[in-house]
Amino acid sequence: MSRDVFFFDCDKTLYDYDFRKRLPRLAELTGVSQYHLADTWWAGGFEEAAERGELATTEEYLAAFADVTGATLTLEQWQEARAAAMTRIDGSIAALHLAAELGAVSLLSNNPVIFKDSLGVLAPDVADLVGQNDLVSAVLGARKPERRIYTRALGRLGVLPENAFFADDSATNVEGARDYGITAFQLVPTADGFNTDELADAIRAFSER
Repeated sequence: MSRDVFFFDCDKTLYDYDFRKRLPRLAELTGVSQYHLADTWWAGGFEEAAERGELATTEEYLAAFADVTGATLTLEQWQEARAAAMTRIDGSIAALHLAAELGAVSLLSNNPVIFKDSLGVLAPDVADLVGQNDLVSAVLGARKPERRIYTRALGRLGVLPENAFFADDSATNVEGARDYGITAFQLVPTADGFNTDELADAIRAFSER
């Protein structure tokens, strides 16, 4: 691929994300306490394991969730709770559209396969733009900021580091990308939202380099 590729994180980059809204909704849907869900699934390391690809399918994720927490959860319930924690960042979606006009766009997000399978429900505007380039850590077998997630993402799209741009809210993830030669931008909160105007400017500057 000769054209530039623009990689975007999802949570707190394209969509704001608040786990404090997700957990109560999960508790309501399953009838299991927030404390138990957090203590067993998240503190137990199972979500991170899923993000690394140890639960290879949506079905495996939901089965493991039930086994670990004792809470039966359908795909639709998982999506409902996840959506409750997500709020569209309009300026970031506009920047994604801008990037799509200037090159190829791709997701690059620390998330399990169930998130990838649900992207069209959770963030249809993102899914429409990235198409098959919906890269999540579970598919790549590594989590940001591990070096190999960046090498594998570039390999999937056939792009060199110098032709790749990456936007993420995490300073650690941004530095991980920069260490591999990728141009990276950190999205941060501002008094009136997020620094999305600066993101758009950075995308234009990268394209015009």
